[in-house]
Amino acid sequence: MSDLDPEDAKIVTLARSSRARTGAAEGAAVRDTDGRTYAAATVGLPSLQLTALQAAVAAAVSSGAPGLEAAAVVSTSDAVDDASVAAVRDLAPAAPVILADASGAVVRVLAPEAAGTAEASE
Repeated sequence: MSDLDPEDAKIVTLARSSRARTGAAEGAAVRDTDGRTYAAATVGLPSLQLTALQAAVAAAVSSGAPGLEAAAVVSTSDAVDDASVAAVRDLAPAAPVILADASGAVVRVLAPEAAGTAEASE
């Protein structure tokens, strides 16, 4: 995380904490354009399925966030699923999506692209 901007490192830390606290498959956090942060973990109920990033975006939207500056996902997966990225892009087409492993090390940063997202290495 040492290469990250301090505010981006903060959302990675929040995502790690959410994942660890709940024992979920993923943790995520987003920072809105006012600097507020929202963290969430994977939701796996019989009647409701959300990725951690979808849940964090939903928390931001339901709190009145005007937009997003950045998002982070902590996962053992080597990719962020399309539905999670789409949730961020709905609110913030230009926001980077940081994927980190369970230790908080950045695996990759998904940057926006004209026709979707492009993966960029750390």
